[in-house]
This record gives sequence, structure tokens and C-alpha cells, in this order.
Amino acid sequence: MKINYFFFTFLFLVSCRETTAPWHMAPSPLVTRWASEVNPDNAWQEYPRPQMVRNEWQNLNGLWDFTITPKDSMPAQFSRKILVPFPVESALSGIGQNVGTGYQVWYKREFRISPYWKGRRILLHFEASDWETKAWLNGRLVGEHRGGYDPFTFDITDHVRPGLKNEIIVSVWDPTNDGYQPRGKQVKDPKGIFYTSTTGIWQTVWIEPVSDPYITDLKTVTDIDSSWIQILPDVMNPQPGDIVTINVGDSMVVSQPEGEWITLRIQNARLWQPDDPFLYTIRVQVSRNYRIRDEITTYAGLRKVALGKDEMGFTRIFLNNEPVFQNGPLDQGFWPDGIYTPPTEEAMRYDLEMTKAMGFNMLRKHVKVENRRFYYWCDQMGLLVWQDMPSSRGYVAPGDPDLDRPEAERTQFELELTRIVMHLINHPSIILWVPFNEGWGQYETDMVVELIQSLDPTRLVSNASGWQDRGVGHIFDIHHYPDPRMPALEENQASVLGEFGGLGFFVDGHTWQKENWGYQKITSRDSLQIRFAEFYDSVNVFKDMGMSAAVYTQITDVETECNGLMTYDRAVVKLDTAAVRRMVVF
Repeated sequence: MKINYFFFTFLFLVSCRETTAPWHMAPSPLVTRWASEVNPDNAWQEYPRPQMVRNEWQNLNGLWDFTITPKDSMPAQFSRKILVPFPVESALSGIGQNVGTGYQVWYKREFRISPYWKGRRILLHFEASDWETKAWLNGRLVGEHRGGYDPFTFDITDHVRPGLKNEIIVSVWDPTNDGYQPRGKQVKDPKGIFYTSTTGIWQTVWIEPVSDPYITDLKTVTDIDSSWIQILPDVMNPQPGDIVTINVGDSMVVSQPEGEWITLRIQNARLWQPDDPFLYTIRVQVSRNYRIRDEITTYAGLRKVALGKDEMGFTRIFLNNEPVFQNGPLDQGFWPDGIYTPPTEEAMRYDLEMTKAMGFNMLRKHVKVENRRFYYWCDQMGLLVWQDMPSSRGYVAPGDPDLDRPEAERTQFELELTRIVMHLINHPSIILWVPFNEGWGQYETDMVVELIQSLDPTRLVSNASGWQDRGVGHIFDIHHYPDPRMPALEENQASVLGEFGGLGFFVDGHTWQKENWGYQKITSRDSLQIRFAEFYDSVNVFKDMGMSAAVYTQITDVETECNGLMTYDRAVVKLDTAAVRRMVVF
């Protein structure tokens, strides 16, 4: 049997190999150094779900057949190739084309799954696709989803043919800024502080086999004061008598009936913090009739986020019962060659490594949600994350009341907000939720803050970053460009400077286009360093006056903005890294 097994496995792997069609990156005004490493055989091959790892899976990234049709029209043929998971507008997709609201994009490919997966449930995962996605397998509709930032899954068990060829077709429609859905800074006509849109699949597509029953999700909560980790697995098709077993390290084992919180007491707990981001590895098993049916590996960081009073009586952000000044850049997550999708994981990790090297302990992920591996690396590196909700249409000027938005718009915003919070809830690096930025689409702020706090009472909430504070939540946040300003101090909120800086230094040969801008034009590297140092001298003074955090705009240039600490192609660091570290570490 062993000989047959390896023989058939060999035949299966050979049959899975497809002839790689010619693929070329589309023209782009600027690319990163990682773009040359991308090809149809290696596009985002990393395991996409680090907080719930299974050993068996199959990556569907690579070349897919592709076409564009008028909205609600079926394709007559698939005449082009696209490299998944890069969005249609990106150079790395091989298409590099804007898609109008009246059109939808189509993907098609064939794949095989192992014949040894027969008899198990087969799940098709999309890590993210913007915005309305439908999928067919072997001619049958298997699911549809609306949302541009959250992962979703279709059970394809009843339609897939193990060991044989299967055909998957995916259609995606994205109204961009003609619609009401959360979209962040994506627009059809990019300029100023708004950028190129993303249409279609922009994160990994993959398949995995699972048994019955299996773990669909799990929630992790930690308490450093009581030294415990609590885990609640969500199990599909449970039956009375099913047992969930948790192993932490080599010694701790706890078993409970399925559906109950499992509490793990941690002796001599090692806390997660920026200087020591220790993570506990956890193995979760589901058993039925004394037989293990499913097993996943996850991790948790023991840490606590809260407001508190420091020794001077200022309301501060506390981490692990100590005040920690939050200091970091605005991180918008755009790339010249991949738009919303980093060219490689190494490229994505480089931004985080540079953020740490410059001495920052935090980043504000600005009106975008990244792939799960981004937050995994923040967890690993000890980078605190302020997570924005991607904004939808609508703008509230300073002093104006909140928008009265249509019910369908509100429903979609709250649906996607809920999914995003629950999707990211286990990452210890995330310490703050920001539902609204500068009044963009802001409405019923009290209700939205209450919704987030009901979903996740373990983190802080900034009711609005800049201009539109409504006096609820944990944070009072102002924006001021270019120079930093001291926010007013509040008794029950931590006062922060949510955006400042934007010093625009143009580096010839490393820009999206010749016409560019910053909040203040800087003509030389020396002038940039002097001005940056002046800004952080003020931030240091404001810190001693009671300010709890500062966010500098920004870590990289983005399209026509040249106000980053690095160029858009990440090829030039505009200031000496060690010098920045000396300025920002107080």
C-alpha cells in the first residue's frame, strides 16, 4: 500500500502541473525591487491563516483565465490571463486596467484536489475580494459575498470531484466610489489623498479539506491580572459528547465539552509587549468517540489594554498596567506595482521592519484592512496597531452634524465593521479600533462605538480620528498639519495627535509622477531632518504635558503624495534610520 500511495500521489502532483502561459507585468510608472521576483509559480504561497493552522491545504494563486464584461452579462470567452491575487488595476496582475462601475470582472481556472480528500468536506476560501463576489464550481453556484476586506468561505463538498479536473468561475463587481460600501481611499479618478482603486480578488484563494466535526473559528481572550487565557472554539456539526482539548506548550492540557469556554491558567505568565512580544503556541483538538476529528494550531499573547491615570494625574493609554506612549506612522498599505496587494510577503514585512528600526512602537493602519499575515508579523514583532475601519462615502465638515445615511448603507457598513472586528479580534498587536476618520461617512457615532465595544470589550475605541469627536469612546483625537499641536486634555479620554507631519520631500526617479505634493514642501534631506527633529521635539514636550500618542504622516510616499519617510517604491529611506530612532524614542 505504501508503494501505491506514493505512486498515485506522484501521478496526482504531475497532473496538477499546468503549462505556464506567458505572463508579463503590465506597464507601471514605478515598481518595487520585489516585483522582479514575482511570477505565476510563486505568487503569495505562504499559509494565509496563521491563527488557525491546518497541515493540509492547496493554494489557488497563480494564472487564471480572465475577461471583463458589462455588468450582469455572462462572458462569451476568457481571452486574457490574470495573476491572482493581484487586483485588476495593478501592474502585477498583468492587466493594469481600470474597471468602470458598469462592468464586472471574471476569473476561471481548472484545478484538481487529492483523491485522498474524498469523503471529507472541502472548503473554498477567499481571503479578500472587492466587492461583490460570486463563485461557480463545475457549473453550479456555490456562494456569493459582499464585502471588500473580510475573508469568506464556501463549502464546495457537494460539487467538487476529488482526483478529477474541476472548473471554478468567479465574478466580481465593484462600484468603487459610485457605491455606498466601505472602500477606504479607493477612487476611480485618483488624485490628492485618494488613490487607485482595487477591483476583484486581491488576497489569496485556497482550498482545504476538513473532517466532521471541524473547527470553523475560535475566539481568544486573555487576562494578565488573573493569568489566564480563555478560548471558545466554534465547531461545525457538533454532537453531544464531543470533546475539545487544549494544549499549551508541552505540559498544560484542558478538556471540555464542545461549546464551552476553556480557561487555561498560566503559571509565571510572560506578557506580550513591544520589547518582548512573547506568544503562547496553542493546539486545539476536537474529538468524537475518543477519536481526534480535527486539530488546529493557534497562538495568543497575554496583554492588557486600558485607560488609566499616570502619576501626574493624566489620563493615559495603559499597556499591561503601565502607561506606554504610542508613537508611530500612518500606514496606508499601498504599493506602486500591487496597489492594495504587496508584491511579496518579504516586501510587506520590510515596511514593518523599517517601522521598528526607526524606533516606532505603533502604526495606524489607515482606512484599510491587510491580509492576516500582516497582523501575524505585527504580533511577532511587537508592533502595536491602531486599526481603522475603511471609510465609505460621505463627508462631514468640522462642526456639522453626523450624516443621515440610507438604511442600506448603514446596514452594509455595520455588517462589514462587525465582520472585520471579529476577523481580527485575536491579534494581540491590535489595541485600538477607529470606526471613522475625519468625519468620512460618520453617522450615529454613539451607536457605532457601542457596537464595537459590545463585540470587543477588551480594546479601546477612538470614536473618530480628527475633527469629529463626539465625546464617546476612550480617545480624544485631533489632526494638525504640518506641525504637531497639543490636543485638549480630557478627564475620561486619552488625548492623542492622530495625524501630523506630511513633510513633502521629492526624490527624483522614485515617484509615481512628476507632479507631487506634501503638506509642507521640503527641498533637501538636511532640511527634512531638521524639520522632522523640530516636530518631534514638540511631540516630546506634549507627551510630558499629558498627550498619550502621536501619529506621523507617513511611513511611505503614496502615489502623488511624497510625504513618506520612504519613497513609494521603498528604494530610498529619506532620513537616516538611526537618526530617526534617536528622535522618536523618548
